[in-house]
Parts: sequence; C-alpha cells; structure tokens
Amino acid sequence: MRHLLELSDLGADGLIQLLDAADRFKNERGTPGAPRPLDGKSVALVFEKASTRTRISLEVSVSELGGHPLVLTSAGSQIERGEPIADTARVLSRMVHAIAFRTSGEERLREMTSFATVPVLNALTDKNHPMQLLADLMTIRRVRKSLGGLRYAWVGDGNNMANSWIEAAGLLRLSLVLACPEGYDPSASELARALKRGADVQVVRDPRQACRNADVISTDVFASMGQEHERAQRLRAFSGFTVSRELVGLAAPEVVVLHCLPAHRGEEIDADVIDGKQSYVWDQAEARLHTAKAALVWALSTHE
Repeated sequence: MRHLLELSDLGADGLIQLLDAADRFKNERGTPGAPRPLDGKSVALVFEKASTRTRISLEVSVSELGGHPLVLTSAGSQIERGEPIADTARVLSRMVHAIAFRTSGEERLREMTSFATVPVLNALTDKNHPMQLLADLMTIRRVRKSLGGLRYAWVGDGNNMANSWIEAAGLLRLSLVLACPEGYDPSASELARALKRGADVQVVRDPRQACRNADVISTDVFASMGQEHERAQRLRAFSGFTVSRELVGLAAPEVVVLHCLPAHRGEEIDADVIDGKQSYVWDQAEARLHTAKAALVWALSTHE
C-alpha cells in the first residue's frame, strides 16, 4: 500500500511516469474502450475545506475510471460533530478502496494516514498541495515539451503551493526563484531539502528579479482559505507583488503564466494577464482531471 501525501512519495522517476500516464488519460478520454481500472472500486473524497477543481477533478476521475466516488464534507458527516479522524479513517477503510483528504493541518492528514488501511491521497493541506503541482507540471510539459532547462518563478505568498513548487524543484532539479515579502517565506525545511537534492532554488524580495527571463510565472491568492481575517494586512504586505503586464514583460517571450485558482483579478494577478494569450490557467485547471486519474491509479495499483 502506498499513499500520496507529497510529491516525494513518487520520487523523481515516479513523478515523470505519473505525468506520462496523465498524458495518456487525456489522449484516451472519450475514446471507445478507454481504460476503467477502478471498476468495482469506491473512493471516499473527504473535504474539510471548500473545493471546486479538486472536488470536480476527483469525482469525475473516479467515475470515468469506472469507480464510485463518495463525497463527504464536514457538514454532511460526523466530522463536524467532532468524530476523531482516526475513527473516520477506520470506518472508511472497511468500506472504500482509497481516501482523498482535503484538510487544514498536516497533523490531520497524518492521522488519517496512520489509521487508514487503504491508500490516502493529499487533496490539500496548509503545508502542501501535491495534486495541484502535478497539474502545473503536466501543463508546462505539454506547452514547452520539457520541464528541464527552464527558469521558474513564483510570485506571492510562501504558502502550500510555494512549498510544493520547491519540492518539485528538488525532485527534478529545477531552477526556481520565489519572490515573497519579508515574513511570508515558504518552509525553511522544504528549501533545505530541495537544496540538498541539488536544486537551484532561492527566495528574493523583488518580484522583478524573479520574473526576469522566467519561462514560467506562477502565483496564488495572497490570503488563502482560513486567512481571510488577515486580508487587509496581507494586501499591504503584498503591494507590488501583483503579476502585472509589466512583470510578464520582463519574462521570456514565450512565458507560461499559471494560477491555481480561484483568482482575485487586480490583486495577485491582473485581468489582462490571466485572460491574456500567455495564460495557460484553463489548461492547468483541466489538467487536474488527468493528473487525478493518474494519481488514483498509482495509489491503487499496488493495493489489494
């Protein structure tokens, strides 16, 4: 049995193989005889945080792969009334073949994993978001034909997305510059791990430095779920970090602009950028479906 809690669970070779599988799922979708490897299997999709792309991609993926998706929200289950995650994990393991869990604290994901006897997939925590990074990498590879030899820029908060970008850079030895305001840096341990793996990763304070000659520019909201009370403070701190036409103009001519969504136009990214010709945000959103299929098959392929 294997879990997908972070990209490192795949390893560098496994990550590339998963992206290859996602490409196949994209190409085969809707064709006669498309594979249905989850036939007869059920997958619990447990959401303690709101979701659009993650829920849709996982629910459709399980269904198109022949399985049955079972969606549980906190409000629609005993989780809201305080049932321990350990008990939820035990019960689900008796009835489903895998669990995808979207939660806040990393400790809740680890508890689910500790007590589940079926594979668990990380559908987001405050620490990282591996399933979104798989979609990002799939999008870049399809547009630029390769992941290597590119200059990657992250602009904004050192949040779970930034941490997963650092992890991906470490696994694939990518060149990544993150522009974050002081006090909003990504995980120091993720940075140390990526550097130890031989990645070229650095954190800077000037978004222009990060975007200059970048082949990929990625960003996210300045205030993530659960940080809404910090919104005013964060908007002040992130002044000058909007991915604008000016910043994009510093990048390589064929720069790929990404945003994991939802987007606040005029805050972390300008409307003419996210809706412009260099934006691949909608391809990125679609890629969540194909990479979710690949992740589910990867997790379930060795579990009897």
